[in-house]
Amino acid sequence: MIKFLKYTTLYVFISSIVIGCGMYSMIRYGFHYSIDFIGGTDVDYQIDKKVTVKDLKPIFKEHKIEYSSLKIESNKIIAKLKPIDEKKEIALRKSIQSKLNLKVTPLRLETVGPTIGKETMQKTLIASLLAIVGILIYMSFAFKGFYYATAAILAMIHDFLVVVGMYSLFSHFFGAEVDTMFVTAVLTTMSFSVHDTIVIFDKIREYLQVEGKGDIEYYANRALTETMVRSLNNSMTIIFMLLALVLMGGATIKFFVATLLVGTITGTYSSPFIATPILVWLQNRKK
Repeated sequence: MIKFLKYTTLYVFISSIVIGCGMYSMIRYGFHYSIDFIGGTDVDYQIDKKVTVKDLKPIFKEHKIEYSSLKIESNKIIAKLKPIDEKKEIALRKSIQSKLNLKVTPLRLETVGPTIGKETMQKTLIASLLAIVGILIYMSFAFKGFYYATAAILAMIHDFLVVVGMYSLFSHFFGAEVDTMFVTAVLTTMSFSVHDTIVIFDKIREYLQVEGKGDIEYYANRALTETMVRSLNNSMTIIFMLLALVLMGGATIKFFVATLLVGTITGTYSSPFIATPILVWLQNRKK
């Protein structure tokens, strides 16, 4: 049997460094939000000649169109604007064609009003809270102990902070946007985190039922030793698949998959090294 809990201080140190970096990024850099959250218009144009952002800025200024992002990638104009209607978009497109002597082909025109963006944010928060409450009730009922639920929720919050902090770094350095796919990835991570935790806690509960009350730390180390290989094998199959998607997948799902990858890694880590030490600490504190 491996005494995993002997290195609890190291686990706390690793988590503190990772979460600390993420918190610093959130405070210092924040996030880039998609129009799902803040409202606006996404416009993508295919062009047949090379132009610069400097050439485009006067045209947007002339039409009094404000933008939060304006860039050119692979002969495509990609702009994020404040909400505009179809007439204004057509006028902008014709102006770009005539003044820069280009052939402009619209690829995407997507508009979301600020009201819808606000509603999306509210639904995201409500969905997260409902997930946490549901897991808390289920764990308390299934294990007949509030400490099991508390440890699982704290580990889940740990994973949430890691994923959100890392996404802030993705947002700053790689231009990732907070959108509905990011929300899906976060909720999936929360679910995955609890899945592994339940397996370990169920083993600990089994030992307590069969062998009677004893040293909780001994039972925890024994449960981790027996489940570690299975958890790693299960997680590695997911990690390899997600790595392949990150490297070979399309641009539209790249950050979604990267978030799932971070979530899978931190979920695999937190179940044995965060949730279990918290449970042992709470049980010892109770005594």
